[in-house]
Amino acid sequence: MSEQIEKKPSTGEYEREPVPQSKWKNWKSFLGMYAGEHAAGTEFMIGPLFLTAGVSAFDLLVGLLLGNLMAVLSWRYLTAKVATKHRLTLYYHLERIAGRRLVLLYNFLNGLLFCFLAGAMITVSATAVGVPLDMEMPKLTDTMPNSVGWVISVMVIGIIISVIAARGYSSVAKAANWLSPLIVLAFLACGIVAMRELGVKSFSDFWAIWGEGSEPFPGQIKYGFWHVFFWSWFCNGAMHIGMSDLTVFRYAKSEKSGWTTAAGMYVGHYMAWIAAALLYALYLKSPEAQAMLAQNEAPPVAPGPLAYNAIGLFGILAVIIAGWTTANPTIYRAGLAFQGMLPKLTVTQGTLLAGGIATIAGLFPAFAMKLLGFVALYGFVLAPMGAVIASDHFLAKWAGIKSHFAERTGIELNMAVLLAWILSVGIFYLLSTGAGIFLSFLTLPAWLCCGVLFLIFSIYFQKKAGSHQ
Repeated sequence: MSEQIEKKPSTGEYEREPVPQSKWKNWKSFLGMYAGEHAAGTEFMIGPLFLTAGVSAFDLLVGLLLGNLMAVLSWRYLTAKVATKHRLTLYYHLERIAGRRLVLLYNFLNGLLFCFLAGAMITVSATAVGVPLDMEMPKLTDTMPNSVGWVISVMVIGIIISVIAARGYSSVAKAANWLSPLIVLAFLACGIVAMRELGVKSFSDFWAIWGEGSEPFPGQIKYGFWHVFFWSWFCNGAMHIGMSDLTVFRYAKSEKSGWTTAAGMYVGHYMAWIAAALLYALYLKSPEAQAMLAQNEAPPVAPGPLAYNAIGLFGILAVIIAGWTTANPTIYRAGLAFQGMLPKLTVTQGTLLAGGIATIAGLFPAFAMKLLGFVALYGFVLAPMGAVIASDHFLAKWAGIKSHFAERTGIELNMAVLLAWILSVGIFYLLSTGAGIFLSFLTLPAWLCCGVLFLIFSIYFQKKAGSHQ
């Protein structure tokens, strides 16, 4: 999955104006980017975690097939459509509707969530570094660091990643693009080797790996078809229905470029997740894992050892690179968000601050081991803001309200946006925690609620503003 909200770094080009036609790009420019960015460090964790949730073969294979299709359709018919109409970054587009102060708050939440996601990827890389060091790996239920060696490994990796992010983003971004085919190849190799070791000789053998499902591991919840479907649809909810990829598709010649996201969904979020799940299925056959299951303990999900057991040193290298190429731009963008909140900081200082927070987060395995839940929360919190943009774009005229209200009036905080966002997120999050409802089930209702509340509050506040003019 992709961890990045703004895939193009802040370079001072067209950040507060539409991208000119001379800079538009064809669909090929987006195909490789999405294929690479969605076969990343997160995939090494997500695939195995589906197995710990006791998912069945049908629920996993068909749920992912259809959930990822819905994500592609969301990018194509929502994000790409709005992006190629206005050709503005997410932040400037939102500023025109909501006002600068609210965008700063949104930026801060973005940055903080980015840091936690980058921390999970530092954890992933540390599991690979720990293989040659024979380091004890964190368990699925661990929340705290389990050894001094773990702390040192995470700190060293975090510092290196943070310094690189702060000093050389352009070269790192180019290196990541060159290395992404290597990561895709590693996932494919892992899947093939795991199937061979599992004795898969037919599709029925492959299906039987998951079969009718099982009881979830200790500390996990049971996933069925709808869990897989909605989670895979909304794990990148901040990017598509949340409109963050306006920043990317503002460069597209046509909204049809939105179809290129299928490369990311079906190379990364289908092939890579399933390949990573196969690695874990192979590990579960080992005496060590069987002994833990017999004692009602959850075998660890540690990408480094899993990949090493399948493809040796190439696996260790792939996990390190995948974690690095995911965490590095994530820390950079978190730094931009913090620098926007604290203008006295330089971008370098903001990035180092973000790297420090991410490194501290990486010490705690819970962010990686609970990645399914964290990513669901990440999309749930940020996605409803996209409903504001969608309602302003598609329904403002129908509702009789002025679009881009903050820009028209010069206000720095549009209360209609703030109230719609807080109420929709707050109400449905409390419903999830209070009634025990899977959070991804409520992402779409929260999104729709935010859009409707934005229209209602806009009618009220704009009418009130008009009466005082």
